[in-house]
Amino acid sequence: MSRRSSMQVPIKNIERELICPICKELFTHPLILPCQHSVCHKCVKELLMLNHDDSFSTDAGSECSNPGSPRSRVPSPSMERLDRLVRSGSVSSPGWRRSSVTPRVTTFPCPGCQHDIDLGERGISMLFRNFTLESIVERYRQAARAAMAIMCNMCKPPVQEATKSCMDCKASYCNECFKLHHPWGTPKAQHEYVGPTTNFRPKVLMCPEHEMEKVNMYCEVCRRPVCHLCKLGGSHANHKVTSMSSAYKILKEKLSKSIHYLISKEDQVRTQITELEVLIRETEENGQLAERRANEHFEELFEILQEKKTEMLRSIAQSRNRRMDKLRSQVEEYQGMLENSGLVGYAQEVLKETDQSCFVQTAKQLHVRVQKATESLKTFQAAASPSFDEFALDTSKEECLLKDLSFGGVPDPPMIDLSQSRVYNEGLIHWRLPEDSLPTDHHVLEYRKEAAEDEEKSPWQTTDRVFGSSAVVCDLDSNCRYAFRVRSCRNTIYSPYSPAVSFHTPPAPVFGFLFNEKCGFSAERLILSKRRDSVESVAGMAFLLAAERVQTGSYICLDYIIGDTGISHGRHYWAFRVEPSSYLVKVGVASDSKLIEWFHNPRDTSSPRYDHDSGHDSGSEDTCYELSQPFTLITMGMGKLFIPKASVSAAAGDHGNRVLPLPQRIGVCLDYDAGHVFFYDADTMRCLYERQVDCSGTMYPAFGLMGGGAVHLEEFITAKRLSYM
Repeated sequence: MSRRSSMQVPIKNIERELICPICKELFTHPLILPCQHSVCHKCVKELLMLNHDDSFSTDAGSECSNPGSPRSRVPSPSMERLDRLVRSGSVSSPGWRRSSVTPRVTTFPCPGCQHDIDLGERGISMLFRNFTLESIVERYRQAARAAMAIMCNMCKPPVQEATKSCMDCKASYCNECFKLHHPWGTPKAQHEYVGPTTNFRPKVLMCPEHEMEKVNMYCEVCRRPVCHLCKLGGSHANHKVTSMSSAYKILKEKLSKSIHYLISKEDQVRTQITELEVLIRETEENGQLAERRANEHFEELFEILQEKKTEMLRSIAQSRNRRMDKLRSQVEEYQGMLENSGLVGYAQEVLKETDQSCFVQTAKQLHVRVQKATESLKTFQAAASPSFDEFALDTSKEECLLKDLSFGGVPDPPMIDLSQSRVYNEGLIHWRLPEDSLPTDHHVLEYRKEAAEDEEKSPWQTTDRVFGSSAVVCDLDSNCRYAFRVRSCRNTIYSPYSPAVSFHTPPAPVFGFLFNEKCGFSAERLILSKRRDSVESVAGMAFLLAAERVQTGSYICLDYIIGDTGISHGRHYWAFRVEPSSYLVKVGVASDSKLIEWFHNPRDTSSPRYDHDSGHDSGSEDTCYELSQPFTLITMGMGKLFIPKASVSAAAGDHGNRVLPLPQRIGVCLDYDAGHVFFYDADTMRCLYERQVDCSGTMYPAFGLMGGGAVHLEEFITAKRLSYM
């Protein structure tokens, strides 16, 4: 009991939970919306007014005069008011139908979750009052005004302090008034009374749809209390309901567990708050440092630009002065050609000379000058160009650089490549950087096991620095889903995380093997790769000769090939890929003891009826015949996968449909000890088919091919490091 009391939270600390999200004040007659959020009654009406819906309810409705009513109803407007509004034309608003006095469906956004709330035809009257929240608010008010006493409602002046409150009379009394109004031997003496309070709530919660019915059940679909009429023929007729006591017990237990969990994590929360405060302080300091560095960088750029500006302006001024001097000299020269200028006047005076020898002596040089001026008139060209095109700047590239200026900042996040990533006992995760992204220093890969809804999420685990574009994660649990994400780092600045991707690990440890070309292998029709991890079926010369001998057609048998490693106990998983263009391929397991018997007593393999599972409903797949075969296989081909008729179980949704699309990769899990083999879609780890198998002796992975087709074994990450029996 002492521990329980120590875990109680003081009521003064819960004020933030008692504030209405709309008016930001303590709740007053809170209503529970269908989304389970609570809003004051008056605030709901204001929301309806803002949305122009249920206008008559918001105009005529008011809070119930009796605060102890099981719900607050908004009365409908009177007929006189409706007639008056209809005549005036004000009823034509979108919130009302012209032919009805009933408000139509009212919708408004919940202030808590922003989901649209549909109150239906009855509006606010469909909502429950949140009496629990009201009681808590009242207790909070009383704690907040502990110095203020609740006065008796019946005393004549001077009014005495109340000592009791009657829940039936919904009034507070002092001792004398209580005895006076609740005398012994009268029905009022049986009334329920509590300590002084202003919060009077009804004893029983009533159904808002059926006013005279008590709420005694809980609808698990709508997550709200209902009465028995709601279940029998109301809106909850087809819903799953439970008793109120059961719902009370379950919800109270869940809430108690959650509260105890939060209280038990109080130290952790305080530690995290301390860490957050440290992060806030570091963020402030680092932000100021980043601002100073940015200012320094831009100041340097401004200085460089200022130097370039000064140099260019100086060059332009020098060029302008040189050109002005040349043009002014040319102007003076041309002015000499005018009549009133010196050259022409001097020439005219020379022409007045009558002495021939003197004239020739002077006119010779003058004629050269005049002739030069005459030629300049014929071929006029300015001494300098007025254009300054050579000083024009093309700063488009620089502008782009400035716009993309990042100072080597936050790098772009990488993207995990699903086509190259594989997860088994270990995970091989590949990623790639966006195009045109700058090189990074290293990458960091994080992963964690995904938890169920009711479980706590495990923390992210971080690998060492990765300097390439892939990383291997070790020691993953079987049959679990893992999430992976990666981020880049450049100059100690990390990029945002890549979108997290999920992979499902196989249900058992991976099994590594290669194809065995020494046991029943047909070298004439099967071709192995050099690494013995791929096999291809081809039609050889024997098939052509058989077709020549048989007029109606020819038949060839399945060519089988098995793995070079056997299984004698435990659970093991392997995966492979079948070419989508393959005609017919069978995959599964084979028993060595039955293989020996089968090879010593060969069947008539020239008949197509030999195949015990051809993928068709031929009726030849009886149980006795299957048990006599060394192979347990399923059939696939032409882009399809065929489930045998004698299926033990199939994946949900596939019952009655034996033909499935061929997965990109197929996984097989053999549980030797339990005698079961499972076939999976290796990408999603969805079980496609399972069946019982006779595990006598050593079991081998088996494959059968007919016609054109190929099988490629999956290259496991850890196959070389694991050992198998």
